[in-house]
Amino acid sequence: LTAGWGHAGKEGVTMPGRGRIVTRTYTAEEHAAIGAAAERLDRPVSELLARLGADTRDVYLNDTAYWQNVPAGVWDFYIGGYQVIKKWLSYRERSLLGRAITVDEARHVTDTARRLAAILLLQPDLDQSYRAVCAEPYPWPGRT
Repeated sequence: LTAGWGHAGKEGVTMPGRGRIVTRTYTAEEHAAIGAAAERLDRPVSELLARLGADTRDVYLNDTAYWQNVPAGVWDFYIGGYQVIKKWLSYRERSLLGRAITVDEARHVTDTARRLAAILLLQPDLDQSYRAVCAEPYPWPGRT
């Protein structure tokens, strides 16, 4: 990984870098895949695009290798104040890691992106389940 996602700061602290990312519109093939997913989920394409983002990203590892079609919503997903995929990449820069990333590590990013996309797409159902549980919590025996 040599695209500038991270660098060493003071006292060995990893600092995020700008990396290399290309923002673009979905290709016809990518848009068709979103349409197929919308059909399987019985949801309008517009809802999926609203959740995934209206455009997508190509996220570079180096000058030639990159992850293609990381939806904007997936790329911009934060947990605990950190942009998930960007944070992971910042620690894998070759100059920090001392080696190239492995094929398994590259697959991990792909898997993470897919899981984040699933969370985005499931969010209405997850929110509905949460509201239902809050409305009728389980009455634990012996608790008032």
